[in-house]
Amino acid sequence: MRVPWQALPDGLPQTRLLDSVAEFTVHRDIDALDHSLVLSLAELVEATSVALCKRTDETDNALEMIALCVPDEHNKLTVEAICMPVVESYSAELDMVISELEPRSIDSGDGLYTLIVPVQREQRAIGALVIQAERKLDGLVALVEGFARIYANYTALLNESERDKLTGLFNRRTFEQRLQRLLKRQRMQRARAAAEAAAGGERRVDGEVGRVWLAILDIDHFKRINDNFGHVYGDEVILLLAQMMRSSFRQTDVLFRFGGEEFVVLLGSLDEATARAALQRFRERVATHVFPQVGHVTVSIGYANIGESDYPEIVLDRADKALYFAKQNGRNCLHGYEALAATGALAPTSAGSIDLF
Repeated sequence: MRVPWQALPDGLPQTRLLDSVAEFTVHRDIDALDHSLVLSLAELVEATSVALCKRTDETDNALEMIALCVPDEHNKLTVEAICMPVVESYSAELDMVISELEPRSIDSGDGLYTLIVPVQREQRAIGALVIQAERKLDGLVALVEGFARIYANYTALLNESERDKLTGLFNRRTFEQRLQRLLKRQRMQRARAAAEAAAGGERRVDGEVGRVWLAILDIDHFKRINDNFGHVYGDEVILLLAQMMRSSFRQTDVLFRFGGEEFVVLLGSLDEATARAALQRFRERVATHVFPQVGHVTVSIGYANIGESDYPEIVLDRADKALYFAKQNGRNCLHGYEALAATGALAPTSAGSIDLF
């Protein structure tokens, strides 16, 4: 990282800079890394605030503010998880930085200065760092760019470890972390909706913001495919199915390959009817697709609702029971756990210690 030391604030020593880099790269969780990055920069440059904005999805241009570091009432730096659209005050400048891949300094004229630096990977912006202070920040461009490069490289390594090698979907070991992230996003959306409703004097039902559903998808008779056509064509079926999942579900839905022929989808949806319709469309799309050499392939799907207090393994078990019911009742079909439990087709699952990992 080529940083002009004379540009560091208040004669910042190299040891302090290296300590900061070592501190924020110790994390193996991206959320923790995000928080540590903005905190390290806020401490180094004595900023009024440091925000990390990231693309909501690898293929989406929309940006969200993910982490914000600001001093509290006691002037102690605190980091907040935000998950909200970027503020209007610098959204236009942020768009320019993202499109041009060049840092930008802004003088708002009220004694507050802003520095926006893109976070790049493979010549494409994956986000930006936004630093605000009560002094000019032009001399810190090289320092912040260095942190942005380290962050981009490090997150690339973490993302690679989270992905299934064949399909590129998230792997099983990342499931709980991604689930908690989705639930946190839903909680924040509900909180914002409640605040907006209160400010506007409107009443809003919590369910209008959305709920989270977990679905397990399993390829029917997959062993026959491997036995009859070989593992190369079996892998091709898995790869094509993963591609169909990406194009069938929304960018906000989270897709996993749990191993073998089993996949998991986390859907944020307004209600069960909407979630079920999305899963049904995917099942029908797979059934009508002609796979090379293999021909027609079908999937069975079981799904369950996720409450904020549910243990991940409990919900997995519920969806798995619904999947097993689908397998035992004709395959190439879709069943929800709650509906099956309500009719007595399945015994309700209570909280307990079920180790599925």
